[in-house]
Amino acid sequence: MTKIAITGSGSGIGAATAEALRAAGHQVIGIDIRNADLNADLSTADGRAQAVAGVLARCDGVLDGLVLCAGLGVQVEPPARIVSVNYFGAVELLDGLLPALSKGSKPAAVVVSSVASAHLSWEDNRLAAVLEAGDEAAVAGVLESAGEKRGNFAYAGSKNAVTVAVRKRAVDWGRAGVRLNTVAPGVTETPLLQASLDDPRYSKAVRDFVAPLGRSAKPQEIAAVILFLLSTQAGFVHGAQFFVDGGIDAMMRPTRF
Repeated sequence: MTKIAITGSGSGIGAATAEALRAAGHQVIGIDIRNADLNADLSTADGRAQAVAGVLARCDGVLDGLVLCAGLGVQVEPPARIVSVNYFGAVELLDGLLPALSKGSKPAAVVVSSVASAHLSWEDNRLAAVLEAGDEAAVAGVLESAGEKRGNFAYAGSKNAVTVAVRKRAVDWGRAGVRLNTVAPGVTETPLLQASLDDPRYSKAVRDFVAPLGRSAKPQEIAAVILFLLSTQAGFVHGAQFFVDGGIDAMMRPTRF
């Protein structure tokens, strides 16, 4: 039985993915801030270290898959916490669990990014330098320069940075025999989306962000792509980002791909 760890397993895309994997016969190690196999706060360095140690203990140092779904939305205060979870909560688990994945059977990892990751260039991402340097303490100061839009910037900047981090790891992970990809959902019916809709600062922008298909995604639709990327059917897919956004990226960037 393959062992697959999932962050954000308690709700939304993470819960849908965990359910689909269990239904397919995989053993899932769920990680979330509460009510999970492993409870850990990925917004803190101690919580991230606790998550890595807990997974290693439960898989006996051999892991077959990793799905990083945990994420916070634009409405969260302070906005630096968004970056701590979306970026540091992903890259530290990637790096901490790579040795266990390299011992797994046909191992693969998937990080949940966002369509927003592609709508901010790396060159224009003011968080890029401090995130690459691993300077979590400097994030709040950088975000202050964004003023009222710091929540949007924290979200898009962190998702852009985590996508770049995945792509920059493609060579080393490929040499280790572990495939690594991202999925970039658009608007998806999750508690994160509902929290944004309930916040008067962001509700109109979220409601107006309509995909060409004319609806939001179901979490199960994102989970289906994640399961494909974990499977042997995606055996030559590595270092890629898959948009699962109903056509939003194509609508906004038709000549850039």
